[in-house]
Amino acid sequence: MARKGKKGSNREVRDSAGDDAGQASPGRSKLDGRSFLYVGGRDCQVAHLRQICSNFGAELIHHDGGLREAVSRIDTLLPSVDCVFCPIDCISHDACLRVKTGCKKFSKTFIPLRNGSKSSLERALQTMNERDNSR
Repeated sequence: MARKGKKGSNREVRDSAGDDAGQASPGRSKLDGRSFLYVGGRDCQVAHLRQICSNFGAELIHHDGGLREAVSRIDTLLPSVDCVFCPIDCISHDACLRVKTGCKKFSKTFIPLRNGSKSSLERALQTMNERDNSR
């Protein structure tokens, strides 16, 4: 019985350490004020993805990739964002093609993500932040 109590207390320490590790340092992020479009993915993760972006000082706009929202709405969102993320495992072919052609048309950065996980987006944001900081 005592073991369960110890595991729970260790888990709390690990969870709080994990929260700090996922955040960009305040004031250092080159992503401050930038706006990103995330097309596709899982609806249940949108709030988590927005939180990850806000940790970097950025705003996340989500489009479901055509499940409930019209795919044509992507064209109206593209001019107002700096970059577009697409998890290639959770998006329709039509939406992905619409995003790719729209990014070329509006000269926006297109970043395909290997999957729709939170860590995939976080890695991409960390990479962008590190590249921007090295410039």
